Amino acid sequence: MKESILKNKSKAFALRIIKMYNYLCEEKKEYILSKQVLRSGTSIGANIAEAFFAQSEADFVAKLYISRKEAGETIYWIELLRDASYLDFHTSSSMLIDCEELMKLLTSSIKTRKDKRIPRNS
Repeated sequence: MKESILKNKSKAFALRIIKMYNYLCEEKKEYILSKQVLRSGTSIGANIAEAFFAQSEADFVAKLYISRKEAGETIYWIELLRDASYLDFHTSSSMLIDCEELMKLLTSSIKTRKDKRIPRNS
């Protein structure tokens, strides 16, 4: 299977999310918000992986859009965990930077794929 920066970064991010989830449950005894961020944060990479087996170009782009929506939701949960003092500033900032980078990569990938599908008038 072809290497993909997007797949690699989303998988690494999902692993960070899992570690953060374990920390929140074990150390902070927080189970509700942490479950939400676990779901959305790991869904980013799952949808990217699914996109590589899409039935069509439109299906591929649709999966990337779903991944981007999940990234946006993940940012919300991380900010909420930070603002509720479950995450410190350093940890939340690092996670937010990684998630925002994924959003930028997703946006770029979506734009590139859509541009390739649209015939140009010369």
